[in-house]
Amino acid sequence: MNLIDEFKKGVLYSAIGKYSNVLVQLLVQAILSRLLTPKEYGVVAIVNVFLIFFQMLADFGIGPAIIQNKKLTKKEINSIFVFSCYLAVVLGLIFMSLGYPISLFYGDAVYIPISLVLGVCVFFYGILVVPQNMLLREKNFMVVNMVTVIANVLSGVISIVLAVMGFSYYSLIIANTLKAAFLFFVFYFKTKLTFSFKLNLNPIKKIFSFSKNQFIFNFINYFSGNLDKILIGRYFSASSLAYYDKSYQLSLYPNQILTNVIYPVIQPIMSDYETKTDKIKQVYLLLTRFLGTIGLSLSIFLFFSAKEIILFLFGGQWDGSIATFQILAFSVWIQLILTITGAIFQSANRTDLLLVSGILTALTNITAMLIGMYTGKIEYVALLLVIAFTLNFLQTNYLLMYKMFESNYVEFFIILVKPALMAGSQALVFYLLPTLPFSNFIDLVIKSFIFILVFGLGLIVTGEMKVIKELMAKRK
Repeated sequence: MNLIDEFKKGVLYSAIGKYSNVLVQLLVQAILSRLLTPKEYGVVAIVNVFLIFFQMLADFGIGPAIIQNKKLTKKEINSIFVFSCYLAVVLGLIFMSLGYPISLFYGDAVYIPISLVLGVCVFFYGILVVPQNMLLREKNFMVVNMVTVIANVLSGVISIVLAVMGFSYYSLIIANTLKAAFLFFVFYFKTKLTFSFKLNLNPIKKIFSFSKNQFIFNFINYFSGNLDKILIGRYFSASSLAYYDKSYQLSLYPNQILTNVIYPVIQPIMSDYETKTDKIKQVYLLLTRFLGTIGLSLSIFLFFSAKEIILFLFGGQWDGSIATFQILAFSVWIQLILTITGAIFQSANRTDLLLVSGILTALTNITAMLIGMYTGKIEYVALLLVIAFTLNFLQTNYLLMYKMFESNYVEFFIILVKPALMAGSQALVFYLLPTLPFSNFIDLVIKSFIFILVFGLGLIVTGEMKVIKELMAKRK
């Protein structure tokens, strides 16, 4: 099977899974946002910051290393799984003990019992790493995505039932823990891994050089991506954090719909072309052109439709998220392209450059967050983050185009000229559009129709429609 066909097959299964997951998540969030208050969501947003950190520690860079290293035997992968189990136990116990200091930091004792429950969640996410990435290594995208869809449906139903029963924020926490457990047991039996009390560190040493850089990058990336939530939760109100987090998560949905469909497929397939950087560059530029075409126009649409989207999806109590979401909408296209760069670095076995990019990203993001915190408004935090994302977009693509591909900015930015013209046409149309007098739902439907119409005409006029058709039909 050639490269294009492999991508098509991988993206197909990934798309089915991701789109189903996004649909499920939107439906569940639409229901839960009317059952739970912003304050309750704020509590969950705070603990999720720490949960993500421990999930990153549990991964330890092992997942991408398993995919990249084609010389690992089944026995060696099994030894790595045993190591991940021991690591997961330790991290789960540590998380359980963090409830008291977290409660002191945020001035709320509620985090003590919550940490006990999430300690179990940390354990399951930790032992999930190896079986899940083993399936991706084998390019078994269908199993990974279908099982994840089922897990999200079950988790969503459980969270809604618990919320109706009055479990408050525990409805989200318990559902997430059960989801992690379900994913582990299914993936574990699919991969036929076995647990042994004997610990063999030799396979870990074999992947250490790759996983070390990947882990340090993840570690730095975590703080640059979550410090805003930690500080907002500490120095603002729980409701302010909920408004900010809701708008931030909503701005990431295009990533889930587009980039997260492509990202899981890139490294498993492109790692076979590790030494052929021209081939990797070709794929990167094609993906950038595709994501830029959609992302730039989508950013404009989301900015002008922010009010209708927020109020329709989550209800009137979330109007505090509208202005922040409008600001973050301008970063949507940047985040779409930036998200795939990690897999491109990994595919060429250049986690050293990935680490450099991560350090620069962290410095830029943290500076923006601290200045934003000083202003005292979540809208300014969002605005400064958008500026930081733009700077990171430039430095990441400098490392890719100049250092890895030995090319230049011109080759990169020239492919974004037509997408930018299409976005400009969207901005003009929505700016001239008069205020609609209907309900949020009807207004959103009308704006969506206008977006699709202008976008379709833009594809035809710029010739991008022809390029997309040729790419879909390409066989060699």
